Amino acid sequence: MVAQLQSALDEIPQEQHGETRVLFTAHSLPQSMAESSDYVAQLADAAQLIAQGCGLESWDRVYQSRSGPPTQPWLEPDVADHIETLAGQGIRNVIVVPSGFISDHMEVLYDLDTLARERADELGVNMLRIPTVGTAPAFVTMIRQLVDEQMKPGTELRALGPMGPRTSVCATDCCPAPKRPPAGARPRGG
Repeated sequence: MVAQLQSALDEIPQEQHGETRVLFTAHSLPQSMAESSDYVAQLADAAQLIAQGCGLESWDRVYQSRSGPPTQPWLEPDVADHIETLAGQGIRNVIVVPSGFISDHMEVLYDLDTLARERADELGVNMLRIPTVGTAPAFVTMIRQLVDEQMKPGTELRALGPMGPRTSVCATDCCPAPKRPPAGARPRGG
């Protein structure tokens, strides 16, 4: 993803870099699910590592594919809504990095290449979307290496990110079920 993001950054003329923002996107989740897992922290780690690889000091994390009842809070901001916010701040170029996805499946294609692009076009914002890692040789090699390491008896696989090492096997209590309000309770703010 670092190489793909750098390639997109290179497409933006140097004099427009101050009017350019990089957006790391992933699938939105209900807020209650996000609060009971490391999902947001892992996305932050991934974004930071990719951004550091390109020498970026600032970027934004956004979400897509929200579903469910409107009364249920989900992770925000939505990618298309955030492009509108940035346009109001004078940002003329956005580079969308689907860092929470490994393939260009329908949610990526529709949410980014259709909905977000339409919003960007309406606002006069130049939007570049880097491809997901898919079958990129470096990604496939990394997956093979992770499998090889896991298969060696006594070897504990670790991924090192800004939050520190992470084991490859989740503890049984790593992602407890989200806390739900009692039946009949009013949603917050309602």
